[in-house]
Amino acid sequence: MDSLYKRLGGAPAIKAAVDAFYGKVLADDRIRRFFDGVDMERQRAKQRGFLTMVTGGPNGYTGKAMREGHRHLVAQGLNDSHVDAVIENLGETLRELGVSEADIAEVAALANSVRDDVLDRESVAV
Repeated sequence: MDSLYKRLGGAPAIKAAVDAFYGKVLADDRIRRFFDGVDMERQRAKQRGFLTMVTGGPNGYTGKAMREGHRHLVAQGLNDSHVDAVIENLGETLRELGVSEADIAEVAALANSVRDDVLDRESVAV
């Protein structure tokens, strides 16, 4: 079975998804403030590397660990509702690009799997 990375369409699809995703994020009143002053070209490159890695593509991710990379945002009020908005925007982007609902659910699960790290909190065993 192909990796999620291949099912999504590889590097060109990841690039298209990240570009469209950040268009949505920057237009979303719930979360755009967290990107004030951010070098968006650099941010897009980091996100492409991260999505490539977590979906089973080549690991070229060079960004910070999730906790370290988002700790300053948590200090600015980043919470579950903001993570939900990010995942919602990502799902909407993938849907518009023709990605299957099963693959969108897998991407959402990957995003949710790092929620506690992004929000710099201890994981709660279920």
